[in-house]
Amino acid sequence: VVVHAGSNCLADARTLAAQAEKLGAVSISALAPSYFKPRSIDQLIACCAFVAAAAPETPFYFYDIPVLTNVCFSMPDFLEQARDRIPTLAGLKFTNPDLMAYQYCLRANGGGWDLPFGVDEHLLGALAMGARGAVGSGFNFAAPVYSRLLAAFTAGDLEAARAEQFRGVQLIQLLASFGYMGAAKATMGMLGVNVGPARLPNAGLDEKQTASLRSGLESLGFFDWV
Repeated sequence: VVVHAGSNCLADARTLAAQAEKLGAVSISALAPSYFKPRSIDQLIACCAFVAAAAPETPFYFYDIPVLTNVCFSMPDFLEQARDRIPTLAGLKFTNPDLMAYQYCLRANGGGWDLPFGVDEHLLGALAMGARGAVGSGFNFAAPVYSRLLAAFTAGDLEAARAEQFRGVQLIQLLASFGYMGAAKATMGMLGVNVGPARLPNAGLDEKQTASLRSGLESLGFFDWV
């Protein structure tokens, strides 16, 4: 279990990080504060170091997701500058479609960082760049699609890998048209895993929207894919 400890309040983040270590988490992660944002890489590293220090025996991952935090810095530069300031730094969750920057991250520190890729709809591109792992919200309800994509890529069957990737793209586009978080949770319910509604400010789906989503999923062939 990797515990996310990030918070706009760094004191809260430290409390969560310390608790995660006490409970035996494999590692912790934290995204950047997004209300009062770090204004430089130096400030971002200071924030991460402050949180990571509360769990000094637990590997730490920075969760880079600029589309949500609007904190946008060079991750190759972050890794270079943070390596001596965060002793427990293990790598990044790289949720960013910038595959050029991702290549530099993969080669940083002699290839020693762990860099799970986090953009489902670009996974095949990341694998081609050298990704060795991924973490994606779509894996919760479409794991077989991505498992087949990984297997096809490993086998050198790019045609099959592209077909699976396009399924993932179509699925994300459909869910996003309803509001991704609410639609993702509704999809989980359709698969027999009731995870409840989306929390505000995300909106849940009403009965009519859920029926429309199911119809769209059926049209895609989603229930055959999984």
